[in-house]
Amino acid sequence: MDTASRARIVAQVPFSAHLGFQLEQCDRDTVVVSVILQPEHCTVGGTAHGGFLMTLADFAGAAGAFQVLPDGAQGTTTIESKTNMIGAAPVGSRLLAIASLVHAGRRTSVWTTRVETAAGKLISVTTQTQMVL
Repeated sequence: MDTASRARIVAQVPFSAHLGFQLEQCDRDTVVVSVILQPEHCTVGGTAHGGFLMTLADFAGAAGAFQVLPDGAQGTTTIESKTNMIGAAPVGSRLLAIASLVHAGRRTSVWTTRVETAAGKLISVTTQTQMVL
């Protein structure tokens, strides 16, 4: 399956669509996902909820992992994830999750995802391991 076909499949994930995630770039080395931060994505005070930031990063890393699956693999699943919250993003912000490949192997891939505002302010950093199914 080619990269464009894999990207189309990833873009159809119902949960990510429900949250408003837009797949901007999706290839073997880099994935970029954007979203406009809505009030329902926020915690008290109108800033991004940590769980939402983790979900955004997880989707970006999983989309990348799908691109590097070895032939014959059925899919991918997150088996480990760690997020550092760095800054706050206010409601209405356009966020970008930029996932970069660290390692692609036969059984796992590892991705680092930076969530930033459109202005480049760092909000969080996630490192995750995806298992090949």
